[in-house]
Amino acid sequence: MVSTDGNRIHPLLRLALLLALLYLFFVSISLLGASFKFFGKGFAERLLSTTANPFVGLFIGVLATSLVQSSSSTTSITVGLVAGGALDVTRAIPIIMGANMGTSVTNTLVSIGHISRPHEFKRAFAAATVHDFFNLIAVVVIFPLQLGTNVLGGAATGLTRLFGGVGGMEFANPLKMMVTPAVKQITHLTSESGTVMLLIAVILLFVALRYIVVNLRKLVIGKIETFFNTTLFKNAARAMVLGLVITVSVQSSSITTSLAVPLAGAGILTLAQIFPFTLGANVGTTVTAILASLVTGDPAAVTVAFAHLLFNIFGIVLIWPIRRVPIFLANTLAEWSIRSRLVPLVYIGVVFFVVPLILIYFVG
Repeated sequence: MVSTDGNRIHPLLRLALLLALLYLFFVSISLLGASFKFFGKGFAERLLSTTANPFVGLFIGVLATSLVQSSSSTTSITVGLVAGGALDVTRAIPIIMGANMGTSVTNTLVSIGHISRPHEFKRAFAAATVHDFFNLIAVVVIFPLQLGTNVLGGAATGLTRLFGGVGGMEFANPLKMMVTPAVKQITHLTSESGTVMLLIAVILLFVALRYIVVNLRKLVIGKIETFFNTTLFKNAARAMVLGLVITVSVQSSSITTSLAVPLAGAGILTLAQIFPFTLGANVGTTVTAILASLVTGDPAAVTVAFAHLLFNIFGIVLIWPIRRVPIFLANTLAEWSIRSRLVPLVYIGVVFFVVPLILIYFVG
């Protein structure tokens, strides 16, 4: 119901509109991933199966995940290759570490949807890149330890022994079931053209983001803002658990962390609140590969999946005491980005595509 001034919408109608926009947003994210798979999934599989150098494996994980827009896909492919004997555990662990870094490209791309509105974009871009900086610092610290001591492999092997004989688990993904028909229909209508699908995904993403922010701003007048701040994100532990639960439910950390971007852009959540939320999402995304590995029944595959879980847990333990560092770096990069719109575009291109390609070429 619209009021007489024509500018205000009944809260229930606005809430229904917000839910519809969220659905559109989820479809755009899924379609984005589907379009990239047409471009690069086969390429990603070939990369994963041919790596030998751990540095190459690390950057292959970054590049492959950036191409398919899903760390769950990359880690699940890696688990499958280990189970099939195409990769051993030692070569697979650097790949999943790189996948953890590569998955943050999606929410960084999502933040670009706010680029025409500087203050909103600054908040959104910082919220996206704080995930990047956590993963980057975790890799810088843990990767050398892994090379020197095999700390992840050793700890994961111990966990694998606890799960001996477990397998055949299934896990429902209600969100995927909701958006899959729409994505399939669009894929069919575009004749499986990755380029057209990508274009449609970007348009849907920008439209959804623009009006999600508009509606969130209206809804936060009153109890919604209090609900977010005093209930869902009341403290770091609750935000972390929320990120984990949502990611386990939808089996995609990209969707979880991308959902936080418009909330930050609208000024509903602060960067300090979003940071633990993304850490929970990082842990939650490991569930898909763990379940996939348990289905294979292969101890090496289970070890790799648990190594992914432990990488994120170790990262949280190491970085949480210095959490001001990734938050500061994300804010600084966001400041640079509002001074020049080329900065975020160059950042995404260089970090997630150019650097991995160059290093894979020269190191490999």
